[in-house]
Amino acid sequence: MAARLMDADSELAFQHALAASRRAGRMAPVREAVGLTAYAAGHYGEALREFRTFRRISGSNEHLPLMADCERGLGRPERALELARSEDAQSLDTPGKVELAMVESGALTDLGDPEAALAALEIPQLDKNRAFSFSPRLFRAYADALEAVGRSDDAATWRRQALVAESALGVGDFAEPDIIDLVGDEEPRPERPGRPQEEQEEQAAEGGPAAAEPAAEAVAEPVVEPAAEPEAEVAPEQASEPPAAEPEAEVAPEQVSEPAAAEVAVTAPDEDKQAAADND
Repeated sequence: MAARLMDADSELAFQHALAASRRAGRMAPVREAVGLTAYAAGHYGEALREFRTFRRISGSNEHLPLMADCERGLGRPERALELARSEDAQSLDTPGKVELAMVESGALTDLGDPEAALAALEIPQLDKNRAFSFSPRLFRAYADALEAVGRSDDAATWRRQALVAESALGVGDFAEPDIIDLVGDEEPRPERPGRPQEEQEEQAAEGGPAAAEPAAEAVAEPVVEPAAEPEAEVAPEQASEPPAAEPEAEVAPEQVSEPAAAEVAVTAPDEDKQAAADND
């Protein structure tokens, strides 16, 4: 429930995750859910505490970028830089390292060093010719850093490149819309007035003895009437002549035997040809 509500109502998702943590607070996925929903709702103190607990239980550093960003949200950019430059940061996968680079750049911006913030984003993954899941955000962060140092033209180029990456990945404004079926299976079907026959058949299927006879009568009625009408309308001449008689009379025996021998590419002996002619 918390995961489904995170995008629509992050605060409500956080409350659901808190309720789950009261019952299963020692499980790493539960503490992770509390941390993620708290971060989405802007509760950076609670999120940082939950991420630390998740890290202690699971031994995973995957949420280190979010922990550093929580330090930024709490007004402590120096601590964010300490996490970004720690040894644990080296164990992150490529998307995690990119996220941490963006957090580091933001922390340096908070400290009033835009040139260092720009340099923090100049990593190998900053490649305008290749698009990954993190590329649109990285390109926009780099564009903002360029804007901060007065390179507006370069910033516009990278913002356009972010749109190109989104188009290639099918995300952002280019994502396919989600289609959600709002009608659940548990909802009762609406009544269909004016269709007593189907209702009788449903009652008969449920085993109702009183509904069995009307259902049988309803099935028997259409059998008698359609059978009588076609017999009265068919003319005697049309019924006596088989439709396949004319093509058989028009085809010559020689024309039938020669194409058959050509298709299978088989040459019959003279005796077989004579026997075939006698049979014809």
